[in-house]
Amino acid sequence: MATPAHRRSSLLVWFSTSMIVLWLLIAVGPFVWTVWGSFKVQGDFFSKADWRNAIYGILTIAETGDAFTGGGYFGAWIQEEFWRNVINTSIVVSFTVIISLTFGTLGGYALARSGFRYAFWILIAALVFRAMPHITLVSGYLLPFFQWNLWGHLSTTIIVLVAINQPFTLWMLHSFFLNIPKDMDESAMVDGCTRFQAFRHVIIPVMWPGVITTGLFSFLLAYNDFAITSMLLSSENQTMVPKIASFLGTVREQGNVMFAVSAVVSAIIPLFFLVLFFQRQLVSGLTAGAVKG
Repeated sequence: MATPAHRRSSLLVWFSTSMIVLWLLIAVGPFVWTVWGSFKVQGDFFSKADWRNAIYGILTIAETGDAFTGGGYFGAWIQEEFWRNVINTSIVVSFTVIISLTFGTLGGYALARSGFRYAFWILIAALVFRAMPHITLVSGYLLPFFQWNLWGHLSTTIIVLVAINQPFTLWMLHSFFLNIPKDMDESAMVDGCTRFQAFRHVIIPVMWPGVITTGLFSFLLAYNDFAITSMLLSSENQTMVPKIASFLGTVREQGNVMFAVSAVVSAIIPLFFLVLFFQRQLVSGLTAGAVKG
């Protein structure tokens, strides 16, 4: 006969399992459905008559002779040259992450090791700047960009994204550096290292998971940004997210939804493998940033 404690334990396991299954349906279900639908024609994927058409591909078979088609991917990547937007995104993301991590690492280390009061106020100012809506920060850059004929180029977007991302990297890396004892710096300098050598050869290897974690979040900021990139980039230099939005069309121009669906899947897959590849460093970095000492 089951004891009350055993029944409570079984009920807890059942409830936890149900919540996990529900979360998977809500979070993973739409992604799986989008991947599946990207290989159908629009009439099946957005069928109002019967949602099962998206599963069996009735109209896809009628139009292409097969239950699956790569027409959406061909149209997005070849006809609309989505690969150019992928290259633009790679350039913007790479420079944003490299510059943000470089200044964030140096600044975070300096503030963490500084005993002066101004370090606190710098962090507070960075926090206030980070809390502001991104769209309100762009207005301050528009006038000089137009005057210097820089609007529409990738470099302008990189500058603004770094400015927006820098407070976050500064705060996050500062917290990681605080968790590293100052004795490590002092011991390295006693052994003959300069301050920079101690930073480079002793401190950075210890907090490398924190750098990767911060870099991943910086990557996601630049990779998924829409507001900044859509305002500052011309149609020739668009990154992936604004280009996907353009596939949907406007009130004046008809778009192609299946191009957008295929492009969305193409944009999500690299993120999936990136997080999968860096999952250990990500968990280690988040844990290190949450534990003091």
